[in-house]
Amino acid sequence: MTNPHGSWIWYELMTPDAQASRAFYEGVVGWRIDADSYAPGGAEYRILHAADGDIGGMLTLGSDMIAGGAKAGWLGYVGVDNVDVSVERLKAAGGSVHVPPTDIPGVGRFAMVTDPQGVVFYVMRGASPESSTAYARFGEGHVSWNELQTSDADAGFSFYNTVFGWEKAGAMPMPWGEYSFLRCKDAGDAMDVVWGAMMPREQAEHPVGWTYYFRVPDIEAAHAKVKELGGTPHSDPMEVPGGDRVFHATDPQGAVFGLVAPK
Repeated sequence: MTNPHGSWIWYELMTPDAQASRAFYEGVVGWRIDADSYAPGGAEYRILHAADGDIGGMLTLGSDMIAGGAKAGWLGYVGVDNVDVSVERLKAAGGSVHVPPTDIPGVGRFAMVTDPQGVVFYVMRGASPESSTAYARFGEGHVSWNELQTSDADAGFSFYNTVFGWEKAGAMPMPWGEYSFLRCKDAGDAMDVVWGAMMPREQAEHPVGWTYYFRVPDIEAAHAKVKELGGTPHSDPMEVPGGDRVFHATDPQGAVFGLVAPK
């Protein structure tokens, strides 16, 4: 893929029940999710399609994965120029590797890694000559925002800056710490190059991790649909700077995500 180093290029839902997750997200976000599995390496895998392009995949957790501790959740893929170089840089910066650099023929090379605060994500160099549009700030059905809650915001930023070159693009004060906006290296100063933010977790018992926000046309309708289909909203929709409205939710299998829509 031709996206700049450090860009978000793919998103993946891990679920123990593919058909239940398929029904939930098709109803809430409006994706079309393949009924049949596309199976790289033998895993049960389905592609998530927005109206104008693919945004990610859905990996079914087998019994061996669950026995090994895998749980429902969303993981993001950060595109890099070279997976092996990025993994070595990541380890030197205090990160760790769960799955070493691995090739998937026709798809690309990837590794599953963890930052020093314990947040899991992937790095990948995609084989496609086209750019990923999985992240598209205002694209309906796409990821619109990437948000990290971490146990150590300063150390977390230092890590991601070292590995990916991410830069801060201003900040907003929050009761529990600074909400720092993020952009890729040399992306410019305009706010439309900002793709997410990081902040200290609100309370010590809150888990660390990335939350990915999917854009929908109507936040109230989406909030109602989450409840109707067995999910759990964490709050009512709330307005954020810029005029969008958002909320976090947990799907019926236990994966946390965000939804965002215009006011």
